[in-house]
Amino acid sequence: QVQLVESGGGLVQAGGSLELSCVASARTFSTYAMGWFRQAPGKEREFVAAVSWNGGNTLYSDSMKGRFTVARDHANTVLLQMNSLRPEDTAIYYCAARHWRPDPTNIISDYTYWGQGTQVTVSS
Repeated sequence: QVQLVESGGGLVQAGGSLELSCVASARTFSTYAMGWFRQAPGKEREFVAAVSWNGGNTLYSDSMKGRFTVARDHANTVLLQMNSLRPEDTAIYYCAARHWRPDPTNIISDYTYWGQGTQVTVSS
């Protein structure tokens, strides 16, 4: 069982930046691809970004490309750097892990483990 804990959310003004962190409990975490998803009130959960097991391959949603950066940091941590934030980026951001799968995807059902989420609020 893998436990994922997100942190780093908060309130920021439009144009500002935040860095989210996801820490995993499993020692085998380093072999999993990791993803970030978000869900705004009244909307479906959507893909944000994902990174391969070794950090060498990344995938982004078109609306986040160029503003968000996903990276692996240390053996059990994944980061999401968010720049030029917009009010429409307001959502709960979730970290997810693909069990024993090394490659990133943008498909929710490909991810086995999920964190509890961290709230990001961008004011205009």
